[in-house]
Amino acid sequence: MVPAVGHPDLSGAQRSSRPILLNARAAARATITGVERWTAELLPRLRALSPDRYLVLAPPRRARGRALGQAWEQLALPARAARERSSLIFSPANLAPLLWPRNVMMLHDAAVLREPGAYSRSYSAWHRRFGVACAQGALRVVTVSEFSRRELIDLAGIDPERLIVIRGGVDERFTPGCDHERVAARLGLGAPYVLTVATADRRKNLSTLRASAQALRRLGLELVWAGEARPYFAREGSIDGVRTLGYVDDEDLPGLYAGASAFVLPSRYEGLGLTCLEAMACGTPVVAANRAALPETCGDAALLVDPDDPEAIAGAVMLAVTDVALRARLREAGLVRAALYSWDRAARETDQLLRGLADG
Repeated sequence: MVPAVGHPDLSGAQRSSRPILLNARAAARATITGVERWTAELLPRLRALSPDRYLVLAPPRRARGRALGQAWEQLALPARAARERSSLIFSPANLAPLLWPRNVMMLHDAAVLREPGAYSRSYSAWHRRFGVACAQGALRVVTVSEFSRRELIDLAGIDPERLIVIRGGVDERFTPGCDHERVAARLGLGAPYVLTVATADRRKNLSTLRASAQALRRLGLELVWAGEARPYFAREGSIDGVRTLGYVDDEDLPGLYAGASAFVLPSRYEGLGLTCLEAMACGTPVVAANRAALPETCGDAALLVDPDDPEAIAGAVMLAVTDVALRARLREAGLVRAALYSWDRAARETDQLLRGLADG
């Protein structure tokens, strides 16, 4: 597992005269979803590639709430960059310090532009105005798929020449050999189960899983949902027949995936779909929506279905659970597909981009 991002204090003799600052605000959050996963996986790897060039900075504990965290990012971080005579600030979590003139930032998708109703009004307004302004002023914008690149060009008006695709990865912890029995016991999962991992927001489309849950129950299987609700989401409520685990600790996720009979993600909008890749890496057959970036990410290693057709989703889930030959094909194809996505490769590509801009 990648170590937590800390607050390294490099001496002047060790540090590059014009360091690249790595904005670790998202890694300081208490719970991990996609954006936090990117930050926690990528930044330590970047610093390991060149400890004398990169300086990782996170807000102090008292400033890790949303409002104070934004103030740290917009005011304290560029002030520190000025003191360090930084060549760049790299921000991997959809926002960057607007006052700093040399930003490289990641925009993971254009969901807040395409699906504004999936978020609170304040969150949507902040990102639609401020986030887009940060991206339009950045030296480069990194995104996670060709789908997201097209969306950001169309919806945010970002110059295609400044928009780079770097795909994420799957940590080595996610393998078929994970200790799923220990995790099942800890979470009280006595029966076989099909898993979905998703935050509790409407674009994840989890209400369409009612039919799947009913069909699985007839076979003695549960449909289990792991994921948290954040205050800025327009939330998905409880779903009849679906067992809700809430947020699952990061250390338990590999075992939770590995113990599942299948994984399903009916989301209408994903910038990449890391959860599908994590399930594949654990040897679990995947059913996913045929929308947004999911076909690009999953390829032929998943059953792709219409997310607006609950019966089609249920039928695909039942096949993934009961068809022995299909399960074997999906397992083998999924392991191959997930192996294409490496955090080390993502770090090398990001390092090459940042070094080129800093040296130029």
